[in-house]
Amino acid sequence: MSEPVKPAGRYAILSDVHGNLDSLQRAFALIEPDDVVLCLGDIVGYGPNPNECVQMIRERASHAVLGNHDLAALDNFGIEFFNEPAKEAIAWTQGVLTPENRAWLNTLPYELRFPEFLLVHGAPVNYFEYIWDKPTAAAAFARTDAPLIFVGHTHVAEHWSLEESGEVGHRHMQFGGELVLEKGKRYIVDVGSVGQPRDLNPEASIVFFEPGSGRVRWRRYSYDIPDVQRKIHDAHLPDYLAQRLEAGR
Repeated sequence: MSEPVKPAGRYAILSDVHGNLDSLQRAFALIEPDDVVLCLGDIVGYGPNPNECVQMIRERASHAVLGNHDLAALDNFGIEFFNEPAKEAIAWTQGVLTPENRAWLNTLPYELRFPEFLLVHGAPVNYFEYIWDKPTAAAAFARTDAPLIFVGHTHVAEHWSLEESGEVGHRHMQFGGELVLEKGKRYIVDVGSVGQPRDLNPEASIVFFEPGSGRVRWRRYSYDIPDVQRKIHDAHLPDYLAQRLEAGR
């Protein structure tokens, strides 16, 4: 994970897998062999297949950063801020993670900076802060000079722009869509969630980025939600975690 990102015709960027193997498999089916895969963290937590998801990311992603649920699974960091279903899921995850996958998660950095973009789970510097609105987006822009910042954490597919005047713009990508980067603007791209979308669309989300054309595309896709719900029930994880998948919230 320490080697530089190879120049790519297209990056496939995903986040917040949260142990949802069915969705991750579907996401990987949409990714081309030549795509460079980047992961923005929270591979585990909530979902019933943490080991399988970590293994798939280990094998396919060129780079990944650490998410707050990944860190909580390692040493309970930040668990006091989790709701009860999240705490239960982390305790269960800690009990099933293999030593190899635990050790790999423990190698992940909090951020990765490349010439074209920055990768971080939540926000620059304050790594697990949520970018919810224009003030939090403006604060995130102010903490880095990166022209393009890819984030996850909110489970909401959207983007924020910063004009040279300081004006912050925003657009949701609830049903997918495309952004063409403009000169003179900076951007925060929230790629949404593979494992547990929360923008009232239960379809999962990944992002494809083509540096040559400056195109960022959100791809929403369906997967077998009832199968994941069954696995959640079989693992005796909180029922709430199964119910929210079909509601997209």
